[in-house]
Amino acid sequence: MSTTLEIKLKKVDKVYQEGEKVSGIIVINTNSDLKHDGITLMMEGYVNLQLSSKNVGILEAFYNTVKPIQLVSVTCEVSGPGRIPAGCTQIPFEVPLQAKQNRELYETYHGVFINITYCLKLQYPLKGVDPPRPVSFSISPASLTPNNVNVPNFLVKGKFDSTRCSVSSPLTGYLSIEHCAVAIKSIELQLVRVETCGCAEGYAREATEIQNIQIGDGNIPHKTEIPIYMIFPRLFTCPSLIKVNFKIEFELNIVIVFEDDYLVSENFSIILTRE
Repeated sequence: MSTTLEIKLKKVDKVYQEGEKVSGIIVINTNSDLKHDGITLMMEGYVNLQLSSKNVGILEAFYNTVKPIQLVSVTCEVSGPGRIPAGCTQIPFEVPLQAKQNRELYETYHGVFINITYCLKLQYPLKGVDPPRPVSFSISPASLTPNNVNVPNFLVKGKFDSTRCSVSSPLTGYLSIEHCAVAIKSIELQLVRVETCGCAEGYAREATEIQNIQIGDGNIPHKTEIPIYMIFPRLFTCPSLIKVNFKIEFELNIVIVFEDDYLVSENFSIILTRE
């Protein structure tokens, strides 16, 4: 299923004055029918203030960002619950540009430490949840990045029942060693939390291992399915979040340790939800 959403304004220059009506159309292109719980358009305006890292360190700047000042907040339901047919659908909209009580509107401005922005956002909750989709994988010297010539010839195949998991349910699947030129000492699953913080000053990304479990010990017979079963630690996981100023993501590494303690790993992105 492929779906694209686009907001088109009537005014080509996108310049509006207070009291005007912001109007246009919402263009939805989809290759299959979609059920939804309503389409809501939101217009927001903010003044964002950011401390300079010249006076404080970049990490301190992340935590000393002044709370944004909201100038505009308008919500408009453009369509009730229903179905969008396959093809191209256009929905007109019109919302008033009015400041919040005890606020006034300023001209759009993009500076280093002060930003005044206005934007339109679309909420389009779909009905139901896509069923879990198995994800097959294959690990070999050719799949490793960077490709290391010192890696012995081997091939590991397997499947995750889904890479989209509820935090209250285990990650499941299996893997099998098809062949390996040397003996394998251990196979491990490593759960990694990736936290990203950002603002006008830049972004900081930090990956932390939060769980490691061994699923194979010793020289495991070839072509034997090894179960994958990982329960997510309650205190160190949450639903995946991707927001403007921060992201909380999770990854899974399959680590293969050979008899001489040389190891290789393959990385997989996973999405955690609360269901």
